[in-house]
Amino acid sequence: MLADNFRNRGYNVKIYSPKAYFFKLPVTPSLKKWLGYIDQFLIFPIIIKKRIKSNTNTVYVFTDHALGIWVPITKNFPTLVICHDFLAQRSAEGEIPQNPTGISGRIYQKLIRKGYSVADNFISVSKRTQEDLHRFLGRVPKMSKVVYNGMNKDFNLIGSFSSRGILSKLTGLDLKDGYILHIGGNQWYKNRIGIVKIYTAWRLLSDKILPLLLIGRTPSYALKQEIEASPYKNDIFALDNISDAYINAAYSGASVLLFPSIAEGFGWPIAEAMASGCPVITTKEAPMTEVGGDAATYINIMPLTQQEINIWADNAAKTLNKLINLPEAEMAEIIHKGESNAKRFDTNIAMDEIERYIREAQTLMNVNI
Repeated sequence: MLADNFRNRGYNVKIYSPKAYFFKLPVTPSLKKWLGYIDQFLIFPIIIKKRIKSNTNTVYVFTDHALGIWVPITKNFPTLVICHDFLAQRSAEGEIPQNPTGISGRIYQKLIRKGYSVADNFISVSKRTQEDLHRFLGRVPKMSKVVYNGMNKDFNLIGSFSSRGILSKLTGLDLKDGYILHIGGNQWYKNRIGIVKIYTAWRLLSDKILPLLLIGRTPSYALKQEIEASPYKNDIFALDNISDAYINAAYSGASVLLFPSIAEGFGWPIAEAMASGCPVITTKEAPMTEVGGDAATYINIMPLTQQEINIWADNAAKTLNKLINLPEAEMAEIIHKGESNAKRFDTNIAMDEIERYIREAQTLMNVNI
């Protein structure tokens, strides 16, 4: 997205990334991993160092701070690092008990941190990410800006009747009365197991029967077990074959997007759902609160112990039930608020800001591009 937008703005853009050289050799899978490391950490830096010698009028943009190991290569040139989330860094420091990190992972994250720490110019996709950046750097860098992500495709309100018809035909399910939706993968922070717990608790107290659609990756073993244990398992559908072309319709037809993430770097589905006219329930934690603003409905983050989780699910189910049963006028107001809020996440706005900060990074090094 960055490359395409900046090419359209008249910039000469090149994308550098490690290529497979040693990795192509016919060896056992266990050895392949180590040969891949040679390509990434030995061969790639040599290639890049040769290329940057004749490109002193270039600003080097690292599209994620997780590429930090390579940041020192360009430290003497205008360099900008974009930070999405510090979940792996926080996990390596033992800050996230839900996602423990092994010894090799902790070492790798320290190398990443050591690398990006030599940079002076950063863009973070949320204020929460920026706060984590400053904490891990141990300083406020020369340039540290927040630029919210712009949505990388158009989302708009289709109309619930049409969108439910589209999705019903696609899936073979009867969705005419609506459904509860989640979009995301099996990453620990997406909390898909928590979603099933909330849904089960909601069905126990509600007189409505709406299915739960989990659109994304094929469920993990743990998630399959959670679904199987629910007395409403026949109304829970994990859909791993929905193409991006139908996501807008999925949002527009949903009764609510249930998005109780434990953490996020940004939280794309919140903005996408609102732009599609779908009310959102999400976690009362940054950056979800940054993206949802005053247009989302919030629940607490899922706790750790089973007893507390059961109470949490019951409370979240009550919030879900209240939202689903709102009078039509109040629901229309929430949808309108969401659509207005989503306009903040415009790709052109994000690209304008990133371009301005790229030029600021260039100015700080007194280099013309």
